[in-house]
Amino acid sequence: MVRKTSLMLALFVSLVASAASADGMTVQQFLTTAAGIPRNPTALLRSDTRRLMNEVKGAFQTVRSEEVAARAAGRRPATCMPERVAVNSDHLMARLNAVPAARRNISVTQAIREWMVESHPCPA
Repeated sequence: MVRKTSLMLALFVSLVASAASADGMTVQQFLTTAAGIPRNPTALLRSDTRRLMNEVKGAFQTVRSEEVAARAAGRRPATCMPERVAVNSDHLMARLNAVPAARRNISVTQAIREWMVESHPCPA
């Protein structure tokens, strides 16, 4: 009985942990990691840089897939992003730094979602 309870507890903890990591990195974690990366050409060789780039790429893919799914379901999507959204690192960092300190616990995906809703809203 104790073994079964321990197994259930371990399973529950792992599910909660994986659900928390599914949202990805928070804005604060992103900014903290980015602050430690030098602003020079060798930055692209760093694993932290690639991790941040993948985080942003994944966030944009998530927002895009939400838009596609909403259209497929016959709902008005929250965003109407153009086929290509050009974002440079300075613009991205300015946008993430503009997130109030009290809200920096949101995921990078949520921050990108809010940015795209504001920048590329769907007409009513």
